[in-house]
Amino acid sequence: MRLFENANYDFLKARRIAVGGTAVFVALGLLAMVVQGLNESIEFTGGVLVQVEFTDPAIAIGQVREAVSAAVPGRPEVSTFGSASEFVIRARVEEGDSILGSQQAGSVVTDALAAAFGSTVFRVDRVEAIGPKVGRELSFGATLLYITFRFEWRFGVAAVLATAHDIAATVALIGFLHTEVTLVVVAAVLTIVGYSLNDTIVVFDRVRENLRKFKRGQIRDILNRSVNETLPRTVLTGGTTLMALIALLALGGPVIRDFALLMTFGVIVGTFSSIYIASPMLLLIERRWPGEDVRGARTLVTDQPQPDAT
Repeated sequence: MRLFENANYDFLKARRIAVGGTAVFVALGLLAMVVQGLNESIEFTGGVLVQVEFTDPAIAIGQVREAVSAAVPGRPEVSTFGSASEFVIRARVEEGDSILGSQQAGSVVTDALAAAFGSTVFRVDRVEAIGPKVGRELSFGATLLYITFRFEWRFGVAAVLATAHDIAATVALIGFLHTEVTLVVVAAVLTIVGYSLNDTIVVFDRVRENLRKFKRGQIRDILNRSVNETLPRTVLTGGTTLMALIALLALGGPVIRDFALLMTFGVIVGTFSSIYIASPMLLLIERRWPGEDVRGARTLVTDQPQPDAT
C-alpha cells in the first residue's frame, strides 16, 4: 500500500504562517533560556566523582540515584562500575554561587547515602574532582560545508538554513523545559541535525530531478510537486521512528527520557523544516538569484500556482 500516492497539497501556500509560527516559538524559547540561564551538567562545568561499593546486593541503581538526588540539586549521574553492587556517582554540589571542592562535595554525597541506607552497608573506594569534558562551542562547519558542495549552491544554502532552524528550535525547547544540558542532550541535538539533513536531501534530490524533467515548469510548482512525491517516504520514515521514540519515552526511564523527548521533537521539527523552511528558502533564493545552471534553463519564479507541468 502506498500512502499519499496522489498527494497534491499546496504546502508553499502556508509558508508565511509556518515561518512566522516557528519564529515566535524559537524567540520565546531563547528568551526563556536567557532569563533562566543554561542548565549545564557536570560534563560542562566539572564536579565530583564518588565510587562506592555496597555490601547489600539488593540495593538497586534506582535507589542510589533517588537517595543522591534528594540531597544534591540537579540530576546527579549514577552508573554501575564492575559488579552490580558497585556504583560511580558524578555530581555537581553547589553552595551559594560556588561549586564545592571534591572532599566537601564527596561528603555531601556519602552523607546522603548513609542517611538512606546506613553507613555500614557501603564503603567509599574513591573521591576525586572531575573537569569539564566538553567545550562550550560545537562546530557543525564540516557538515554544513558538505551540504553546500553536495548540491548546487542555492540548494546548499537552503539546506543549511533549514538545519540552523532545527538547531535553534531544539535549543528553544531546551530553554522552555530548562533541561539539563548533558552529553546525552548534545547527542540528541547532533542526531536531530543528521535526521533533518537526511530528510532535506531526499526532498532536494527529487526537486533536482523534477527541475530537469519539467524544464519549462514554475519553480513553485516543482517544489510543491517534489514535497508531495516524497511525502509517503517522509510519513513512513517519521512514523516508524516516532513509534520507537514514544516507546523509549514511556518505558526508557529517567536516564534516557531527555534524549527520547528531544528526538521526538526533532523528528517532528525536522520533517516540518524540510517542507516549510528548506523549500520556501530555496524559492526565495531562486527569486533573488535565478539559476541557469540547475536545469539548463533560466528559473521561472512566481508566487501563483500554475497548471500541472505534465
